[in-house]
Amino acid sequence: MLITEIRDYLGSIFSNIELHGSGETLITGPAKIDEAQAGQVSFIANEKYLRYLADTEASLVIAGSSVPLESVAQGTSVIRLADPYTAFMLLLQKFSRPRTVAAPGIASTARIGRDVTIGNNVSIGNYAVIGDRCVIGDNSVIGAHSVLLQDVAVGSHTVINAHVTCYDGTVIGCRVIVHSGTVIGADGFGFAPQQDGSYLKIPQLGNVEIGDDTEIGANVTIDRATMGSTVIGKGVKIDNLVQIAHNCRIGDHTVIAAQAGISGSVTLGRFCMIGGQAGFAGHLELADRTNVAAKSGISKSFSEPGISLRGYPAQPMREQLRLEALQRGIGSMKERIEALEAEMAQLKSR
Repeated sequence: MLITEIRDYLGSIFSNIELHGSGETLITGPAKIDEAQAGQVSFIANEKYLRYLADTEASLVIAGSSVPLESVAQGTSVIRLADPYTAFMLLLQKFSRPRTVAAPGIASTARIGRDVTIGNNVSIGNYAVIGDRCVIGDNSVIGAHSVLLQDVAVGSHTVINAHVTCYDGTVIGCRVIVHSGTVIGADGFGFAPQQDGSYLKIPQLGNVEIGDDTEIGANVTIDRATMGSTVIGKGVKIDNLVQIAHNCRIGDHTVIAAQAGISGSVTLGRFCMIGGQAGFAGHLELADRTNVAAKSGISKSFSEPGISLRGYPAQPMREQLRLEALQRGIGSMKERIEALEAEMAQLKSR
């Protein structure tokens, strides 16, 4: 794409776009700002990368509206706009190539059960297993060695990558992406303690329902409900190595970073952001647009929308930062108290 074509494309989406420099250079692909070469496009959405502007070899940089032009390397053109991060992500889509997950059609080594409904243009990879009464929508892909047990429903334009297991009754929406190693619908961790110290397994009779436009990373586990459904809402983004337990409900467009662990019957609101390695006790609720910092431990519900939580046990961010500041001062407070005690002891001995 020529730089002028990129400007026109972004200009059809964003307002107040400015092109500075030549627009006739051909852009062949994207690159990081510190590694870009001539013919490549990069971006700056964080001020700490401004130092690369003077030395970058990129032919085009997508930057914020306030980026100083006098610091740009000679020969580098700049498109300035209010949201360079989103603009660059859209450009990445332009330059990306579709990933081939499975050959068109049904591989000869795949195994298809009875009464299976397969839509148009479906790809089913080598050694995939499709259980009885499954439904697969148009233009969807089931990767090699993936297993759909009986009564699994998959919507249209959904990609299930290699080595994914969907237990019986799982319902997956349209335009969903599930990455390798993920297990959807395994039994929830339900065991009733007995008087003799043993545990009685609680039957897990429910299923998992995953909404449209969701993406689930590699090696994620989402447990089926004891009764009813574990529900992952529309547009949810789940990173690798996340555990979501039975009967959880994850609100639309919530994002969950790697290694977070969510106990049973937790309800997360819409548009929440959950940091890496955050842990949740069971049976609690977070309101819409709650932000949880990495490594936080959520031990109770928070009903106020839009708050940020941090620490263990997690508290609203401002309160937690105040407590952390007090903790950092404990050493000096101890020294002052000991000095005061020594002074009091001297006064008493007089």
